[in-house]
Amino acid sequence: MTAATAKTPDRSTWGAVATMYRLTTGHRASVVVATVLTLVGSGLGLAQPLVARNIVDASGHGRTFWPLLALLAMLFVTEAATGAVGRFVLERMGEGVVRGLRHSLIARLLRLEMSQYQRHRTGDLISRVTTDTTLLRDVVSQALVDLVTGALAAAGAVVLMAWIDPLLLLLVALTVATAAVVVASLLKGIRAASAHMQGSVGALAAELERALGALPMVRVHRAEDREATRIGKRVDAAYDAGVRTAKLASVMSPAVELAVQGSFLLVLVIGGLRVNGHANSLGDLVAFLLYASYLVLPLSSVFRAVGLMQRGMGAYQRIGQALGLAAEPVEAVEHVKSAESVEPAESVERAVSDVCVARAAVPRRVEPTGRGETAALALHDVRFGYVPDRPVLDGVSFTVPHHGQVALVGRSGAGKSTIFALVARFYEPDSGTLLFDGRPAAELSRGACRARIAVVDQNTHVVHGSLRDNITYAVPGAGDAEVRRVVELAQLDGVVRRLPGGLSGILGERGNTLSAGERQRVALARALLARPALLLLDEPTSHLDAINETALTTLMKEAAQECALLVIAHRLSTVRHADRIIVLEGGRTVVSGSHEELLTTSPSYRALAAGQMLRPADGTPGAAAETAAHGRPRTP
Repeated sequence: MTAATAKTPDRSTWGAVATMYRLTTGHRASVVVATVLTLVGSGLGLAQPLVARNIVDASGHGRTFWPLLALLAMLFVTEAATGAVGRFVLERMGEGVVRGLRHSLIARLLRLEMSQYQRHRTGDLISRVTTDTTLLRDVVSQALVDLVTGALAAAGAVVLMAWIDPLLLLLVALTVATAAVVVASLLKGIRAASAHMQGSVGALAAELERALGALPMVRVHRAEDREATRIGKRVDAAYDAGVRTAKLASVMSPAVELAVQGSFLLVLVIGGLRVNGHANSLGDLVAFLLYASYLVLPLSSVFRAVGLMQRGMGAYQRIGQALGLAAEPVEAVEHVKSAESVEPAESVERAVSDVCVARAAVPRRVEPTGRGETAALALHDVRFGYVPDRPVLDGVSFTVPHHGQVALVGRSGAGKSTIFALVARFYEPDSGTLLFDGRPAAELSRGACRARIAVVDQNTHVVHGSLRDNITYAVPGAGDAEVRRVVELAQLDGVVRRLPGGLSGILGERGNTLSAGERQRVALARALLARPALLLLDEPTSHLDAINETALTTLMKEAAQECALLVIAHRLSTVRHADRIIVLEGGRTVVSGSHEELLTTSPSYRALAAGQMLRPADGTPGAAAETAAHGRPRTP
């Protein structure tokens, strides 16, 4: 399935069959083998009543029937063995289809446009990879072949029943037709109820992920009962949808069973009368009754398969919707052949190669930085809004040289984090130009742009795994010497000593075994290991104590000698050491300069300092800022 198949599928039964058949692309050989084996088994089953008839007739006439009994036993055993092999082939094929779907979904979800994650809940997207694909496995591995083989086996039984006694067959056909009418009336309701049930399960997963993701907050505010009630409502909704589906399915199954049992009784009564009237032999009646009973299994499998397909279509639609969500352009992952064919290290090497090609490319657009060289990063009149007609950035322009530290300051909502999101190519500017090394970002793939940068976010990301896994996330093949270097630079030596297993110690879900400051230092070590051309730091000292903050300040000075630093800062200790400070206000760059220059010349900057938007490590405004803003230090 691809994004192209995300359109609403044909709601008819044959449309559902065609849709499920398309899912078996790449597994058609298994489908053919399983179908042939199942048909062979059905043929062996159809032969058994004829052998039984001959046994009855031979017994009635005093002839030897032991060879026929041996043949019947052999047919029975062979049918069972053939059916077992066919079922295994089907189950393996179903697992293969699910594996392919999950690979496609995972690859798609990991590359969705960032805006899609704001519109869809994570838990619901996860449920499409797990719950919905599992339901489709049952449909593909059972319903599709059961529908075909069941229909053919039923047709074979009907042909043989017509050969034995057409009148009795007519009675059976009337009862089965009645059941078919009942089943057809239920199919639409089963599909709708199944889609509702899958949606309810997805919402349940999303609510549970929401609560577990903020468990400390839930515990502190004693909200366990409230969250249990909230999630319980989703559980109840899933229960109601499941009960509705079960109710419709429960009506369908008895309808089929009653039709078959009713036809069996009619055949038994009327067939017995015909035997007494010498219209048929006892062997004919036994054979017909065996075929009537044999008809139960294929007919039941056909009706069950049709119902299961309608349920599967609800899951298919949800999977198709996920595959149809907007993802980053192909150029963003142009070097990733597939989830199965490219090793992570290969994609990283190619991304790094992109950087080399980009830097060696022809005529760069020169962005002066005061030293006659291009800027590592430049923004020219960049405008952007997450929602149309609601700009977050309204004409931002500045440059970041290849070496040195540039700080972004401003009130919350001024657009600082949005600039980082644009630099990381999570979003594209509505207008204006973003340049890396003098080249417009639009001329580079997103992979090439991201290979230039590393980010230490304010909301640090630490995943379940070892400390080493988290540090080497961007460079999986990093050597021990490089890892030790960044561990020392990020002041993680104490963490390594404390963790059982050191660098191999498991950090737990979202790094919950670490403090906020330790998680931030892990993120910093990860960024430094990548040796980026541009390092983005979002509030790098927000979770650090005074000692570690001083060490980080020194580290930032050293890093600025090797690469470009763009820092979002609120602390004076960070801002003071920046080579240039850019003040954002209302999504615009209003002024830039050094700390001392801005205190003297910029009312906006003085207001930030005096209002503690720029604060020293101890949380009180600096004396220089106070004096510049008020002529004297403020008293509490």
